[in-house]
Amino acid sequence: MLYGIVAAITALFLAAVLAALLRVPALRLGLLDRRQRQRRVPLFGGAAVVLATCLVAVAGDWTGIAPLGDGIEVLLAAGGVVAALGLVADVWRLNARFLVVGTAVAAAFVVPYGDTGVVAGVAGVGWITFVALAFRSLDHADGVAGTVGVVTAFGVAACAAVEVMDGLAVLLSVFAAALTGFLMHNWPPARVALGACGSLFAGFLLAAAAVIARAGHDPVAGAGVLVALTAVAVTDVVLVVLSRRLARRPLLRGASDHLAHRLRRLGLTAQGVTVLLGAAAFAAVLVGALVHAGWADARAVLWVAGGALVVVLGMLRVAVYGPPRARGRRDRRARRARAAGVARGAGGAVGGVGGALREARLAGRSVPRPERRPERRPGTGSASVYAPRRQSEDQAHHPDPGVRRTGRSVSPQVNASLRVRNG
Repeated sequence: MLYGIVAAITALFLAAVLAALLRVPALRLGLLDRRQRQRRVPLFGGAAVVLATCLVAVAGDWTGIAPLGDGIEVLLAAGGVVAALGLVADVWRLNARFLVVGTAVAAAFVVPYGDTGVVAGVAGVGWITFVALAFRSLDHADGVAGTVGVVTAFGVAACAAVEVMDGLAVLLSVFAAALTGFLMHNWPPARVALGACGSLFAGFLLAAAAVIARAGHDPVAGAGVLVALTAVAVTDVVLVVLSRRLARRPLLRGASDHLAHRLRRLGLTAQGVTVLLGAAAFAAVLVGALVHAGWADARAVLWVAGGALVVVLGMLRVAVYGPPRARGRRDRRARRARAAGVARGAGGAVGGVGGALREARLAGRSVPRPERRPERRPGTGSASVYAPRRQSEDQAHHPDPGVRRTGRSVSPQVNASLRVRNG
């Protein structure tokens, strides 16, 4: 008991320190979260959780204070392989098929086929792979995956303690403490992110531990308990898959259509979303733990499944795809049209030559300048706009005496300068 407390405290502070230290090289190397975030959030927070969990658990097993056991050692080793695969996906863009295959192969080594049977064991491999990828998908908002992971880890640890699996309970307690230390930097607004390394490790470890704890029990009731222990992650995946199918969008194309995104559209803050999802995970995990311990009827998991279904149907009504962008484009077009109308109205109010020039610039065409138009003499007919300005010497010095000239008289010096300038 004393070692468990000391190990949890050590894992908490070790994960917090490692997350702060690994943040700097992640920023320098440009290893940032590529998901829907408005800020630069470096990765390697998951690497800090994995290192803290493995170091403390291995130290306890090596010293003999808290031996893990053969099955738990294999679980920790397989989780480390999945974490390494996720780290490769963080550094390079790894195809999702490699993640699925690698996680499934690692899960095949930790399922206790002797207690579950071959069919249930294969189903357990599929379940572990699904939950691991679901936790990776859950890492789309600050603090959500870490909070849900901490709550789930304590619930699965309680199930392991009921089965007198002390090594598994200690491992999950250390992992929950490491996630808590990581949350010191991941609470909204986050300074580090789990990434594929930490999220795949978390989902794999929690799902595999739950399958091991439920081995040997009724498969139907066991399936209900597994769903209740991971209800939030499962609900998020089902919501995203149904939403993209109904919108005819590719399943693997990222979008702001997860559970946390929809809650933010309903007006909740980032901290409020994290707290709400953590409370929902606590309620579902509590039901699963009580059913596993036999303190609640197995039909209680139906309330969890019904609540998840209601949440999915309700969140599907929240628009997250085309309509907001289309409305934004229509608003911009309307603003541009109003601005153009105001400019046209101002040009028409000025009148005269200035208004005509402004209207011509708005229309995109050029008009001749009025001051360059040659003077029309009465009786000569309509002159061209671009008629030559030069007049004959006879007309310049001997104007028609019968025509009355209006306006001010032009001095000879001005006429001479004009003749010189015009050639």
